[in-house]
Amino acid sequence: MDSVKFDDALPVFSGEWPGENNFVFHAPITSPVNRKLEPLGPHFLAHARRKRHSRTFSEDDRLEASKKVKNIEEEDAGEISEPEDAGMLSRDAKDWKNQDHYAVLGLSKYRWRATDEQIKKAHRRKVLKHHPDKKAASSSGAHQDDSFFKCIQKAMEILSDPVKRRQYDSVDDNADVDPPSKKAKGLFYKLWAPVFAAEGRFSKQQPVPKLGNEKSTKEEVDEFYNFFYNFDSWRTFEYLDEDVPDDNENRDQKRYRKNEDIARLRELVDKALGLDPRIRIFKEQERERRNAKKNAREAEEKRLAEEAAKKAEEDAKKKAEEEAVAKASREAGKKAKEAAKQAVKKNRRVLKASVKDNNYFVTGDPSPATIDGVLGDVELIQGKIDPDELAELVSKLSVSKGADAVKAVYVDQAEALVNKGAAKKEDFKALFA
Repeated sequence: MDSVKFDDALPVFSGEWPGENNFVFHAPITSPVNRKLEPLGPHFLAHARRKRHSRTFSEDDRLEASKKVKNIEEEDAGEISEPEDAGMLSRDAKDWKNQDHYAVLGLSKYRWRATDEQIKKAHRRKVLKHHPDKKAASSSGAHQDDSFFKCIQKAMEILSDPVKRRQYDSVDDNADVDPPSKKAKGLFYKLWAPVFAAEGRFSKQQPVPKLGNEKSTKEEVDEFYNFFYNFDSWRTFEYLDEDVPDDNENRDQKRYRKNEDIARLRELVDKALGLDPRIRIFKEQERERRNAKKNAREAEEKRLAEEAAKKAEEDAKKKAEEEAVAKASREAGKKAKEAAKQAVKKNRRVLKASVKDNNYFVTGDPSPATIDGVLGDVELIQGKIDPDELAELVSKLSVSKGADAVKAVYVDQAEALVNKGAAKKEDFKALFA
């Protein structure tokens, strides 16, 4: 674009400035500087547009405003493009409680999910389209447009106020999703997920657990149903009340509606729980787990019983063996005792025989006194020694030959008893004579 040159000099000061006497000089005026100026910016573009189309200021402003409105409508059309049916356009603005505020603004597909920005855009688009001033020159009657415009304003009033919008959302039946019928075909999760998503909009606690799918764990499923069985709802029903003071009757009505809604949701959750295929799977798994636990317990009890029976059998066998050993030991002891007894008897006979065979240690016929004396000493020795010593004595006698040798064995034994203090020397009548 070509640059523009301004040749006009600044006007000469007239000298009529009333405050000249009060003027304070701070610095001299700088010398003029030549600068290159280019026609840029919105104001120049507006000037060029007016010149090109030969428009006046008012004409240009009006046409640009219309163009802006059209651009806004086209911009919003991609997001908010619901058709307006004749019934909605002709509705009575006074019946605002029964109107669908979201449908009036073209937000039926968004409803409670619509953001504040979407509501503002939708309202702006509807106002630009249905404002009475814009429709005043139209061939159609303005009464209908005025009535619908009031519906638009009322919808904006309700939906832009958080409290009023929540009251309306609480009773917005168009946002509800009815549970599938028993004859409905399809996967349980796809049929019921939208139902609980719609119910979850009333929860004070967010985010709301999702229904999940066949891969959900038992903990996730339990969490989901526990959440809805203990549902903490912010839902209110003031929107349905008459425009009268909040008296006792209205409060009772609100409590009734609240309890009725709780019962409705509980019935809905019961129905879903009864149809949920995962619950049957979890019950079967739990039954298998219990059976496995029961079988393991029974197997353990059987093992313990078998071990107890085996141990009892082993204990009985061991006891029998011990009794047999004890019996054999007793019998062996008895036999040994009997044998020892017999041995003692035999050895005693041997002792008596040894002195008899050696003529009671005398030459010629022994007198009865001698016989009694020798036998008395032998019996005294027998009574003072134990069976082992007796056997040892017999062993010595068996190798001794002759009366003197035999008598010497007896004398040695008698002296041993005397030395031990088991007998006195004078107790022996014959051996020490």
